[in-house]
Amino acid sequence: MAYHADHMTLSQTNGGPGDRRSALFRESATDVAERWALAAARALKPSRLAALPGFANIYFEEFLAPNYALPDPDRALDNPPGLAGLVHGQLSLETLLAGYRRGLYPLAHVAPLKWWSPPQRSALLFKNMHISKNLGKTMRQGRYTVTFDRDFERVIVACAGRRQGRWHLTWITPQMMHLYAQAFDAGHAHSFEVWNERGELAAGGYGIGYGLGFTSESQFFNEPNASRIGMTVFNWHLAKWGYRFNDGKLIGPLWTSMGFHEMPRGEFLDRVAEASRAPGKIGRWQVEDDIETISRWRKGERATSPLSIERKADERNMRDQRADP
Repeated sequence: MAYHADHMTLSQTNGGPGDRRSALFRESATDVAERWALAAARALKPSRLAALPGFANIYFEEFLAPNYALPDPDRALDNPPGLAGLVHGQLSLETLLAGYRRGLYPLAHVAPLKWWSPPQRSALLFKNMHISKNLGKTMRQGRYTVTFDRDFERVIVACAGRRQGRWHLTWITPQMMHLYAQAFDAGHAHSFEVWNERGELAAGGYGIGYGLGFTSESQFFNEPNASRIGMTVFNWHLAKWGYRFNDGKLIGPLWTSMGFHEMPRGEFLDRVAEASRAPGKIGRWQVEDDIETISRWRKGERATSPLSIERKADERNMRDQRADP
């Protein structure tokens, strides 16, 4: 899907947010046809044909459900794994947030939009956060700057863009872009941006908060390790601000390398219920601590302040010196 992605900012256009986003969040007729064709080919793969009765059953059961209805995440199907129900009518910001507070998330490459609740959920509990030695070293080289909520629109467009060596089948359609942009305007959706030394956008990602829970939706990178740096800085601040977890939805090599692990649906839903009852940090977010300090964050340590991490680093250095023969 070819999205228009000019380097537009608030100061570079005289139009309002709606005009700017209409220019950025757009999909040609050819793009739509490509997306539907790829989605159909994906659905007809032998490994996915067995899921078709499950889809048909969901469509039949929920055909007459009211627009405001949300499915029970505990009753999600085994095949396809995690399909919980359909999104009825036009998905509103209020319903979107209510879905996340129930442990659901919306996703579909083509209509209708669906709610999902996988049997195993990938989540980062911040005590398990891992920063490899190589990543920490890269973070301390001063090559990158990380910001929050500075260019949400360009980040979400880039997340929906084409990836080298992969078929372009994205669920981040213009409809979803506009919806998450509304969540950003309301202070619930957030982005991180990673800038290189030339001031270019090297990586980014976005997600949505609900109480003290957070779900990471998507990320992209143009330079190796840049997205890992951005996500590490982002996770540090989530932990510092008292968030309970970062939900990665489905496990993958990147999440595993950073300390995410799978937990059963029931455990995740309990954590979501607890996190949703607490007041979250709504509004524009800003980076509060520097990359070098965050690079010294170690598994099991609490992300509280730069001073605490620096003190722990000094203590480790002193132990290493005493152990040096």
